[in-house]
Amino acid sequence: MSIKIKVCGITNLEDGLIVSKLGADALGFIFAPSPRNIEPETAKNIIEKLPPFITAVGVFKNEPLDVVNRIIRLTGIDAIQLHGAEPPEYCRLIKGVRIIKRIKIDDDSNPNDIIKEMAGYSVSAYLFDPGEGSGNIFDWKIIKGIKGTIIVGGGLNQKNVKTMIEILKPYGVDVCSGVEMSPGKKDPEKIQEFIKEVRRCSLQV
Repeated sequence: MSIKIKVCGITNLEDGLIVSKLGADALGFIFAPSPRNIEPETAKNIIEKLPPFITAVGVFKNEPLDVVNRIIRLTGIDAIQLHGAEPPEYCRLIKGVRIIKRIKIDDDSNPNDIIKEMAGYSVSAYLFDPGEGSGNIFDWKIIKGIKGTIIVGGGLNQKNVKTMIEILKPYGVDVCSGVEMSPGKKDPEKIQEFIKEVRRCSLQV
């Protein structure tokens, strides 16, 4: 099993090309409020220059549908990640891309409630994390055994991702602050070490 790797919070072409070259499967472009927010036109210019097999993911939070669909058309993103309280009917009105729905996990989260929330959506994958760009991890054992196309985010880095993978064996991982020099500026060495660690763990899953 090859665990997919998404590096989120890309803000410039240099980082986009470096992350792609180092072996990430997907790049995340944040259109929601964030220190790593990017203008759609800038994202479009980066995406046009990416290698052909890299997936570009747009991250949104509670945006009007017409805004999301307009940015999809403008930028050429391949998938979107919804981080807000978007209901299932909202997701059904997104045009032309795959959807990843974020499910918030905290200490009070209950597996039965999580499964029930997931069941309401018809999407390509679910992202579990504790907050938008918080840089914090959550108790991975809360979601152990939950079935589906699972992506895990929240505070991951090259030092802790092995433990998470051993517990959850997810479809994918989503990393942002754990591979940065500063918000919006990636660290090639950290990216390389993170990807190497995930690939090594993939061989054991």
